[in-house]
Amino acid sequence: MSIPQPPKDDFRNHIATVDEAGKRLWVFPKQPEGRFYQRRTLLSYLLLAILFGLPWIRVGGEPVFLFNVLERRFILFGLHFTPQDFHLFALLMVTAMVFIVLFTVVFGRLFCGWVCPQTTFMEMVFRKIEYWIEGDANAQKRLAKAPWTPDKVRKKALKHGLFLLVSALIAHTFLAYIIGTDGLLEIVQQSPLEAPGGFLAIVAFIGIFYAVFSYMREQVCIAVCPYGRLQGVLLDDDSVNVIYDYERGEPRGKIDRGQPKRTSCTSCASCRENNSACTDRILQRMEDNLTGIAPPPPKGDCIDCGLCVQVCPTGIDIRNGIQMECINCTACIDACDAVMDKVDRPRGLIRYDSERGVREGKRRIWTPRAMAYSALLLALVALNVWLLSSRDGVDVILLRAPGSLYHTEADTAVSNLYTYQVVNKTGLELPLTFVADGGRAEVRTVGGTPAVPPGEIVEGALFLVVPADGNGYPDEIVVSVRSGGEELKRITTSFLHPSN
Repeated sequence: MSIPQPPKDDFRNHIATVDEAGKRLWVFPKQPEGRFYQRRTLLSYLLLAILFGLPWIRVGGEPVFLFNVLERRFILFGLHFTPQDFHLFALLMVTAMVFIVLFTVVFGRLFCGWVCPQTTFMEMVFRKIEYWIEGDANAQKRLAKAPWTPDKVRKKALKHGLFLLVSALIAHTFLAYIIGTDGLLEIVQQSPLEAPGGFLAIVAFIGIFYAVFSYMREQVCIAVCPYGRLQGVLLDDDSVNVIYDYERGEPRGKIDRGQPKRTSCTSCASCRENNSACTDRILQRMEDNLTGIAPPPPKGDCIDCGLCVQVCPTGIDIRNGIQMECINCTACIDACDAVMDKVDRPRGLIRYDSERGVREGKRRIWTPRAMAYSALLLALVALNVWLLSSRDGVDVILLRAPGSLYHTEADTAVSNLYTYQVVNKTGLELPLTFVADGGRAEVRTVGGTPAVPPGEIVEGALFLVVPADGNGYPDEIVVSVRSGGEELKRITTSFLHPSN
């Protein structure tokens, strides 16, 4: 009686971290070792230094990056943005999305494994703390199943205490990107009773980051992150991913010491390139034809050790093919390369390659799809550069006061009342003066000469006064807005008078 086998793609019907009853299976990945892990570690240290140091870097007294939604102040690499520049910010976001799409089409989820903050903190900070306190995967499993002894309580308390400490550091840094380092230091130095809003915000952020990295973990990449969901529609056969070479590795099996290794044909790439089979394979086929008995196919290079599964932080088997849960962290590459070295077989059974590269031995980067996205990205970058370079540092709106007409001053002059709004997009305070061109009109500001702080909006009122000198009154007046002798704006406005 034959035992029914699960379908080949049964793994796609469920995720590896949930059992049949819907209960979560906790992942205890083995700590990776190898050249890719070392490179990722060095890169993560650089990214963490940038992440934590960027809020403290200032240019001209202003932070390099600020996203203050509460006060509507936005600074991106020293450029000030106001709500009036929302179209520029939206265009920058669209450009970033096109770049991510292009990067994914060509290089798969390389961003997730090497640059993503979730992966960087999870694998390079929190898991390293876990390995240091609880040991490697097997030690963590034993500790999780062990009863609550004083040693277990000590280890768990130390681990989660450090998790909270790192979460607090992340939360404060995250808040510094929103309110700035000055606002953050002010909240930290105050009593929670003096600034309850800021204190509760920090506590909420600490709780969120602690829950993400101590409980949610890989579920963020599997079920929450929208980028992972986009992978299914962005990847194609030419996208480079961490992939298992099934042509070389199958059929997998343990090493048979009595059977010679398949050294004469470690990979079918040469046969495909030369459009011929190797000599050993031709002789084997001739022998099979003479005896009439087909021997079992030679085993592939995969010895079915399972280390690629043990080191995977999302709990998948890369040998099943490209999967949504794979974050391209390269842990399986390092594990497989180490095994190949031990069994004296070439590295690269699991490697960076495309589906077409494994199947046909050819890899294409510049596909029509990639070239189309590249052209779109270049057009968007050029549009961003043009808009940002032609962007004014000051916006001025001058309008006649609603519902007002002209005012006659004892038959000696006619005046009109105007309201103005000045938006300062620079990092400097701008004292403003209004001058009417032509010499006939006089500008009288209400409340004195305005000064606009950096990144702020100032509103006020002014009168345009034209004397009755017998030469009539102009229908339009040009107003020059100046700061420190430099003209910032020229505005032409209509002027009401008795002759209209």
